[in-house]
Amino acid sequence: MSTFKDKYINPLTDFGFKQLFGTEPNKAARDRIFERLFAAAEIARFTPAEKEAYEESLKYYRDLKNVVDTSWMEGKAEGIEEGIRRVAQQMKAAGESVETIMRFTGLSRAEVEGL
Repeated sequence: MSTFKDKYINPLTDFGFKQLFGTEPNKAARDRIFERLFAAAEIARFTPAEKEAYEESLKYYRDLKNVVDTSWMEGKAEGIEEGIRRVAQQMKAAGESVETIMRFTGLSRAEVEGL
């Protein structure tokens, strides 16, 4: 059994959202102040089964978030590389020397000559 460092559940997980908005006592919380939600979100109040379900839900959420974040960063890097290549192509079309293009884009001689 793991120990939790957090005081409140993550509402972005499936378990957390259902715990906050799907359980009968919390349906009335939509119209009340958030104090009731914070009380419902306290991990320390969970039964062992709820803690285990939350931990699984949190693990799934973190795994999915990592996949999305990694994909975004890889896409961003690819976009930057594509942008550098486009700039290099424009510089080459404008008659800039290979050395100048290499210096400003960081591309190798072979990459610039292959454009």
